[in-house]
Amino acid sequence: MNRPTRRSVLKTGAFFACCGMSHIRFAQSQSAHSAVLPVTEIAGGVFAFAGLPEMMNAENEGEICNVGFVVGTDAVAVIDSGGSVAEGRALIAAIRAVTDRPVRYLINTHMHPDHIFGNAAFSDAETVVVGHRNLPRALASRGDYYLQSYRDSMGGALMADIRIVPPTKLITDEEQLDLGGRHLALKAWKTAHTDNDLTVFDQQSGTFFTGDLCFVDHLPTMDGSLRGWIDQLGDLKAFKANLAVPGHGPVPSKWPEALDREERYFEVLARDIRKAIADGVPMAEAVKTAAQSERGSWRLFDEYNERNATAAFAELEWE
Repeated sequence: MNRPTRRSVLKTGAFFACCGMSHIRFAQSQSAHSAVLPVTEIAGGVFAFAGLPEMMNAENEGEICNVGFVVGTDAVAVIDSGGSVAEGRALIAAIRAVTDRPVRYLINTHMHPDHIFGNAAFSDAETVVVGHRNLPRALASRGDYYLQSYRDSMGGALMADIRIVPPTKLITDEEQLDLGGRHLALKAWKTAHTDNDLTVFDQQSGTFFTGDLCFVDHLPTMDGSLRGWIDQLGDLKAFKANLAVPGHGPVPSKWPEALDREERYFEVLARDIRKAIADGVPMAEAVKTAAQSERGSWRLFDEYNERNATAAFAELEWE
């Protein structure tokens, strides 16, 4: 991916602006923990960081998903905290390079570690953690497993400060957050990528933070319901957004075109799995061939497709 990592940023220590879009590329030389996350101003007062299309590990410090923040007249809202407390702190440093307004909200789009492992960096009492109504239960169920399972790949040093921080403000359907003359529309979705997906729409700029309901380049991953995801694609497309920040992929992305490849993948996966079920192919065999025609179109296909196919088979065989 042609984007400098924070490690290369640490070497350059550069700060510049161009084309009317602010690019923060400044970092202290002492350590990665004191770095400023390299964010881009994709719309007025809307900043985002594009994660790497990789698995979480010590080298990338868990910086694999897209995170961002929106600046209002009175306060700031952060959308996802990243895959480590180190990334969360670097995100705070990026905010402070732009504004001294308080971080009023930290919005978690769902439960996965690459989106919530940085939560502990936002321990200020003034910051309210916001999430889907199902997020507390999901974190209570999975949190200890996440902390244990990522210790090997991330390393003890990086994991030391990470803890599970559940939301205190829950979104049950749709709700607006006021940043002072700037409103964010939050929507809690039915089971799709997970059972706790939340999206954020900045009404002023028309920027749509989709969380992992939208993947671009990175193969979509399923931890919820294939049918539920497919059924809600129409509602996702209906958002009249000017641009989108997908959970993974280019920042920004065109909307609703960003959903096109994801929709095609789901159609192929569902078709192949349904045919295998109709033909009496055992799951163990079906998951190895399902959606293989899509292999050349996605990053991390080999890491996730068989897992997706297994979940799809278990769901679709009882239609």
